[in-house]
Amino acid sequence: MDILSNLKAADGATKNRKRIARGEGSGRGGTATKGSNGQKSRSGYKYRAWFEGGQMPLQRRVPKRGFTSPFKIYYQVVNVSDIQKLVDDKKVLDGIINDVVLYKNGVISKGGAPFKVLGMGEISVKVEVNAHRFSNSAKEKIEAAGGTIKEIKG
Repeated sequence: MDILSNLKAADGATKNRKRIARGEGSGRGGTATKGSNGQKSRSGYKYRAWFEGGQMPLQRRVPKRGFTSPFKIYYQVVNVSDIQKLVDDKKVLDGIINDVVLYKNGVISKGGAPFKVLGMGEISVKVEVNAHRFSNSAKEKIEAAGGTIKEIKG
């Protein structure tokens, strides 16, 4: 008869936890499984992930080359074929393509970041495209299809 007070875990299901730093009688006294001596065996020991034990750190050993401008603008890319696909899928209602429409339809991944329209692919519909930059081929293709372009400032 199983009574709640008689229940126990199956054999091998549980094991006793190590009682570290509980004296010599615990079987893990003395160094408490931490080895012997040195900084790592002390309580409160911390180290930085990039610390190399006094060796010259990697970021100081590798040669420094070139320059990265903190003012560089990274443009998201939208192709003319992407615009044509949005129109074909009837995701553009008023014929205006801007960052809101592109972001909502997953063409660009960051809504507020600048984007540039490139001329890869073909376009055959008349649309107004508002973008931060246009390639020359994209301008020609959009205007040849009867559309207009408008550059967003800032």
